[in-house]
Amino acid sequence: MSYKKKQVYYDIKTEKKIVALTFDIGNGNQTAKKVLDILLNKRVDKTTFFLSSPMLESFPEVGIRIRQMGYEIGSHGYNHYNYSEYDNQWIEQQVTKAEEIIFKVTGVRPNLIRTPNGDFNQRVLDKLSEMGYTTIHWSADSLDWMNPGVEEITNRVLSRLRPGVIILMHASDTAQQTDEALPFIIDKLREKGFEFVTVSELINEENQ
Repeated sequence: MSYKKKQVYYDIKTEKKIVALTFDIGNGNQTAKKVLDILLNKRVDKTTFFLSSPMLESFPEVGIRIRQMGYEIGSHGYNHYNYSEYDNQWIEQQVTKAEEIIFKVTGVRPNLIRTPNGDFNQRVLDKLSEMGYTTIHWSADSLDWMNPGVEEITNRVLSRLRPGVIILMHASDTAQQTDEALPFIIDKLREKGFEFVTVSELINEENQ
């Protein structure tokens, strides 16, 4: 079936009880290690990580382990600046630099990107699309990076739960409560009959 993917995805419309659990990693390696251990122990085999390339330069073992565990890898760019505030040449330099680092560490050339701070406008989307990227946003924001408490993180995800959502979490060291909330979130989603898929699988489901 021939179809044109959207430039940006917040979620998809589906009747299947599937969700995409996604993690941004912008700094450190300790929370990432804990998150990956939880995903392994909980036998979650489908998730998508958006990797900041400076983090990968400092902690390549994080990217290597994510790749070895078979998880999907997307780009979170290089400098954590709002793309809409910069011209297209700057965007191309940033995204290309990030792509090369991700490829060097993991062997993956990503075609999904989550822009820093989730910032974009139509010009940014057009540029990223021209570069072969699909921009991934979210529809269930855990706000775990704010460390609001395990109960608040869990409730924010569950209150926004429906088929086809993209869940945003963080595995950066600044997110100090993610590893505590994650097991509850995984268990609750499964209790409600939801299955985990990668972002790419979610996108493909919409275009069946």
